[in-house]
Amino acid sequence: METSEASHLLRYRKLENFFSASTSEDVGAPSKVTAREEVGRRADVFKDDDGWVSVMISWLKIITCLMTMMVTTIIWALIMLVLIPWPYERVRQGNVYGHVTGRLMMWILGNPVTIEGLEFANERAIYISNHASPVDVCLIMWLTPIGTVGIAKKEIIWYPFFGQLYVLANHLRIDRSNPTASIKSMKEVAHAVVKNKLSLIIFPEGTRSRSGRLLPFKKGFVHLALQTRLPIVPMVLTGTHRAWTKGSLHVRATPLAVKYLPPIKTDEWVADKIDDYAKLVHDLYIQHLPESQRPLVAPDPSNKS
Repeated sequence: METSEASHLLRYRKLENFFSASTSEDVGAPSKVTAREEVGRRADVFKDDDGWVSVMISWLKIITCLMTMMVTTIIWALIMLVLIPWPYERVRQGNVYGHVTGRLMMWILGNPVTIEGLEFANERAIYISNHASPVDVCLIMWLTPIGTVGIAKKEIIWYPFFGQLYVLANHLRIDRSNPTASIKSMKEVAHAVVKNKLSLIIFPEGTRSRSGRLLPFKKGFVHLALQTRLPIVPMVLTGTHRAWTKGSLHVRATPLAVKYLPPIKTDEWVADKIDDYAKLVHDLYIQHLPESQRPLVAPDPSNKS
């Protein structure tokens, strides 16, 4: 089944040929400077333009993105209704919707995107990503493989258009009202993933970073790895915090990079090392993010000098 899903992923990625003006892919090509370092450097020196023309263009892009999402959501909602008896096909169509809608919105926003490690996106896994901007959602929708489901709080159903399609696409929701309900929901998620041979996509920070710097990781993704024994594939997003900052309606054409890291095997993970595994993956992100997105090091209280 993985071969079939990979072929679907590659087929839908051919849409990129139409939009190639704003996107380049670098899958393992040798280079003296890595894409992360180059994009981080370019994003750090990117000169912001807060003039009224730039602001008006930003508003126009955002409105166009929303209208685009509205149109594609209506189209795929009709497809989902036809596929009500076939829940797995709805998952697949939800991914196709994401590939089309996410790619269109990235094209509208106009950010040049460099992609590395795409060969690691062709297997069942728990895909995780840092999260610092609404642009992250567009990238994740576009780049997650066919057969991948997201995990969202149960209240997402009340989000206009998108929430209803999320439920129709048979993606997963969890109850965060209390710890007992949350644990039960996570077990149900793991069962659904194993039973239906699905992949997962998660933001392990649990919320969006305001500064763009990496936040501490929640441990939910480790629990899911222990229950499903799926490998973890980190997706490192660089520059998105400058493209569209939290709480702002001003989008900027700063360069972005997406890097898939090699899968982390979880077959031999044990429950009494959950903290160690979360730190292991968090440290990988620190290693691959540019300086401007790494967490600030807190002073050591034991150091009196």
